[in-house]
Amino acid sequence: MQLNLAGKNVVVFGAANGIGRAIAEGFEAEGCLVTSFDRQRHPRLESALGDVTSFAEVKAFAAGFEEVDHVVYSVGVGSGKFGFPFWRLEPTDWARVLEVNLIGAVNAAHAFAPKLITRGAGSFLVLVSVAGQMGSQTDPPYSAAKAGLINFMQCAAKDFAPYGIRVNALSPGMVKTALNEAVWAASQMRLPEAQRQSYETWADDKISKVSPLGRWQTPAEYAAMAVFLASDYAKNITGQTINIDGGQIMHA
Repeated sequence: MQLNLAGKNVVVFGAANGIGRAIAEGFEAEGCLVTSFDRQRHPRLESALGDVTSFAEVKAFAAGFEEVDHVVYSVGVGSGKFGFPFWRLEPTDWARVLEVNLIGAVNAAHAFAPKLITRGAGSFLVLVSVAGQMGSQTDPPYSAAKAGLINFMQCAAKDFAPYGIRVNALSPGMVKTALNEAVWAASQMRLPEAQRQSYETWADDKISKVSPLGRWQTPAEYAAMAVFLASDYAKNITGQTINIDGGQIMHA
């Protein structure tokens, strides 16, 4: 399948690690000109250092581009605590999670909207989570932030549609990332030492319970879908939350 993406300008927020890095490298493999915005540099790609929660920094970054074809927001943080029941957390545990997961994406959308509208084509993709679709009790701030991001994605898709710009969300399930390990670590802290599990044992047990296919998802799968969604083959796909989750989320 020829995706015809060579030479396209792509911006990936969160490209230094994890799923964002796989997505950035997936676009690079298609011949795209990829720029990373993260708190760390990508070892190979052109990179800008910055904080997604600062609209001033994101706007200044966007101002450096004459034109952009595709923008990907692949940034996510959790509270770092096990949030069941929710009152185990403090209201102060919420602000940073909402700022990074939701407001950071809003900052990126505002900053790059003029560039995309001028092009009259292209796409904006956000990374969400199955947690945002089912009210996950593991980390309520994270779950709520991703739910809000799904809703914002739908609003943005409607607003951008008259300009030929598509907006979608990719929703991961169980992926071996630093964020997933942080969820495991937080869950073990509340247990007596004798009941604590290794990361692999915990993850395998959880996958067997929540995923009908019973296996890990990988960053490469999200990279492949992100690249496809930027191509002309996806020209009629917008406003969608696409789950790559082994069947964890199914809507009747």
